[in-house]
Amino acid sequence: MTKDLRVGPFPRQRRHTACFLSELRGFAPVFLGAEIDMSAVRRHQASADSGGCSTLGYVLYTAARVLAAHPEANAALRGRLRPRVAHYRTVAGKLTLDKRLGGRRVVLSAVLPELHLMSLQEIAEQLAHHRDGDPAVMPEYAGVRTLHRLPGLLGRLAYRMATRPLRRRAETTGTFSVTSLGRRPVTSFHSVGGTTVTLGLGAVADRPVVRDGELAVAPVLPLSLTFDHRVIDGAEAADVLGELKEALESFGDFCDTPRRVPRNRDDVSKLSHNEGATF
Repeated sequence: MTKDLRVGPFPRQRRHTACFLSELRGFAPVFLGAEIDMSAVRRHQASADSGGCSTLGYVLYTAARVLAAHPEANAALRGRLRPRVAHYRTVAGKLTLDKRLGGRRVVLSAVLPELHLMSLQEIAEQLAHHRDGDPAVMPEYAGVRTLHRLPGLLGRLAYRMATRPLRRRAETTGTFSVTSLGRRPVTSFHSVGGTTVTLGLGAVADRPVVRDGELAVAPVLPLSLTFDHRVIDGAEAADVLGELKEALESFGDFCDTPRRVPRNRDDVSKLSHNEGATF
């Protein structure tokens, strides 16, 4: 029996994932879901204004602007005995990436700062940069590489120091997360990204829809929203998901409508509550 068993140390390349999951122990996830008719997005992708943006890019673009209008959801919590909530004036999106590092397949994350100010073309460029880049040399993943080299206990301590302070959250973990398995035949995907709101994307596929009482076929995106119930309630989360659905299903009108979002780049990482405190 033992010759069929291989036992070895936990791989260093997955230490960042283990640290991340350890920090999620206090998270209180609740899961919502919706189906999005992506016909309007597909029409916009065929136009010159798309910037070559993918479905993931459209969701990032739209979600950042919706969350800019929902500061209660664009937030982070720290502490149990004396909890503190930070509401951010900037919107930073964290996305997950299927990469290889040190010869092992791993999940890495990248944070796109000031996402609510980016155009579709800028988002497409950022996605291509992270998709095609080598995490073994990219400066964005220097912290992960350092974590892999540190002894286990010291690595966990370094991870906590980098990600726990509320002032650093927008930079290190984003103010919301998006994770996608859209290139695989996944019809339901619920994830916890460590932020108050996490969006999960499945595969867009032609499905039957009803329009004005008539049956039609449309490209449909299964979209999940996981929220931290410690920070917001279901009604707020449902409003975010509902507005995201409405915006994607009428994308041409949505992107042409001026929106009240923070425009001052000096607002990055400032807190609208508990400003001046570190935790």
